[in-house]
Amino acid sequence: MMLDNMPVINGDPLWALLGRFRADQRKHKIDLLVGVYRDEYGNTPVMKTVQDAEIHLAHEAHSKAYGMLSGNASFNQQMAKFVLGDSPSLKNQCTIQTVGASGALRLIADFIATLSPDSTVWISDPGYINHRPLMEGAGLTVDTYPWQNKNGQLDIDACFAALEKAKEGDVLLLHACCHNPTGIDPSLEQWQLFSDKCKQKNIAPFIDMAYQGFGDDPDTDAAGLRLIIEDADFAFIAASCSKNMGLYNERTGIATVITTNHERHADIQTLLETITRANYSMPPNHGAAVASYLLDKPDAWLVELASYRDRVDAIRQALGKALKDRGAPAEFLDISYQKGMFSLLPLTENQMLILQDEFAIYGMPNGRINIAGLKMTEIPQLADAIMSIISR
Repeated sequence: MMLDNMPVINGDPLWALLGRFRADQRKHKIDLLVGVYRDEYGNTPVMKTVQDAEIHLAHEAHSKAYGMLSGNASFNQQMAKFVLGDSPSLKNQCTIQTVGASGALRLIADFIATLSPDSTVWISDPGYINHRPLMEGAGLTVDTYPWQNKNGQLDIDACFAALEKAKEGDVLLLHACCHNPTGIDPSLEQWQLFSDKCKQKNIAPFIDMAYQGFGDDPDTDAAGLRLIIEDADFAFIAASCSKNMGLYNERTGIATVITTNHERHADIQTLLETITRANYSMPPNHGAAVASYLLDKPDAWLVELASYRDRVDAIRQALGKALKDRGAPAEFLDISYQKGMFSLLPLTENQMLILQDEFAIYGMPNGRINIAGLKMTEIPQLADAIMSIISR
């Protein structure tokens, strides 16, 4: 029978830990696992501007007929402009709607595998846990470059030392902002160095933009992406509305191919659509319609997004201060200067297990915690637990 050939498959470690957290009966437990924004009550709210958009769309809805393989055309162009701004690269983009940023990452991986199956995709270490399986699932080879040094800073020299092994035609996958899991972002000067390296090695930049507007304002968060894309003749972007619009379960994103060869734009669009047709045919419209409504008149949404960003930053500052007041080593204090939802605690896998077993605080085995999931009232509990563990 077919099932006799099924191997034993280890489940996703993140969702396995989430199941363990939910089964934990301790009332003081803290979930710092999944990358979602939570308010001080522990809820992941629907944005008020999203609710308003949904009410408007419900009143205006006339049909649920099939859309196009490329998804919502208005959303695609609005998102391309949101990501790229007024950059000259806007005229070089081919954009298609996807099932979230993960869908965009996989679609672009399949696109690369179709055109250049021998390409290696270079991902950061540490990096987003799903980058490797998404790339390898498309049949691509994956290699890594270091990101964070022992002092909690971007290890730019080690990055470039590793990338010396990259060959022509390879792909460099970078986080646009709010690096997952470290929260460490390059400066604009360092973005220029990455751009120079791509040109020197003739490798294509591939930018994962999952958190635009969660580190700084959306244009500041996109500045590095825009710099490297403007310098490139050929590049890729995966972007998402999950975090900055709270459309987590709507799975709303885009995949963008950038090329200065405008004669091939129609062929690129057709290939992207062909890949999606053989996978999920076309993306759902609801999230894209909501996002399109917000992007059309973004002022109120951007104010609401800023309030989310300010809360996450306030938690960062408070946690950093709590650790400093307790005499934590310097490598723990970089939390205050990092960006976005995540930070990587300089704790071992065993220490993270102690944090879970003894203190009911759940983070990832590599030390990643979701800052955006922490309540202000929980900061003393977390800081005390960290200090207890590192003092042993």
